[in-house]
Amino acid sequence: SFYSKWLLLKILVIFPPGNRAIGGATIQSSTSADWIAEKAIDGNRGLQQLHTGCSSTLNENNPWWRLDLRDVYRVSEVVITNRKDCCAEQINGAEIHIGNSLENNGTNNPICAVIPDIPAGESNNYSCDGLDGRYMIIHIPGDWKILTLCEVEVYGYLAENLAVAGAAIQSSTSADWFAEKAIDRGLQQLYTGCSSTLNETNPWWRLDLRHIYRVNKVVITNRKDCCAERLNGTEICIGNSLENNGTNNPICAVIPAIPAGESYSYSCDGMEGRYLNLIVPGDMKTLTLCEVKVYGEGIHQLNWFIIYNVFTSSNF
Repeated sequence: SFYSKWLLLKILVIFPPGNRAIGGATIQSSTSADWIAEKAIDGNRGLQQLHTGCSSTLNENNPWWRLDLRDVYRVSEVVITNRKDCCAEQINGAEIHIGNSLENNGTNNPICAVIPDIPAGESNNYSCDGLDGRYMIIHIPGDWKILTLCEVEVYGYLAENLAVAGAAIQSSTSADWFAEKAIDRGLQQLYTGCSSTLNETNPWWRLDLRHIYRVNKVVITNRKDCCAERLNGTEICIGNSLENNGTNNPICAVIPAIPAGESYSYSCDGMEGRYLNLIVPGDMKTLTLCEVKVYGEGIHQLNWFIIYNVFTSSNF
């Protein structure tokens, strides 16, 4: 009912989900002694003493620390706890980035916040206003810097992958590399979780989202066993037309290249459409996709967001 949906929205705001950093995977630009990257997500804010519960890089240029959340989240808040034994000022100027790109070690992703300072041993909260991404990076720009983190917490909501509920079709099928395998969250190995066309002219793959959505982001995962270059030049099209098998729809992005086994994100800035097409223009081409994820909002979701804002801004 209308009231129950409204009440659920209120509950989600009052009782946000748990710390998404727990269970993630961490890496940093370098490691000082046993101050390994994983210590910043051990779930314990209280161990900010020497060699106990903090991560730290070496003294270097532009040090960074990165968290892989393992899926795309809409991040509402990041909480950073500083060390308390000394050197609290080393965190000053650190940038918090969130996004889906690993370019430049993830530091090219959008900035959620810049940390002016955090008192020794204390935790500060930074609002990210629903910025979405799989990776959260903390980076201190400059020469001869040390990045020490005693706890990193990430709060937000799992972004819905619209592709999972869709229907996939492709221009042809090689062996058992069915179109549906590109939306099954499968592995990127031979004969396991990838779709593939035959070697043909202008091969294409199409996803029917079943409803019209405003698409914000498309994430493509390339195969990792071989042939990564086959995706080069692939066009991502979004729209409502099935003319020319949907490949006449407007282009969201063109894929220059995706390294073997990696996932790259492409912003579509709210393009509207029911159909998402990938096409490799040219003769004797093969289109192989090991995962396609689509993120956006349907009209009904946008309406509920508007209703939610009206209620929360009133005295109802």
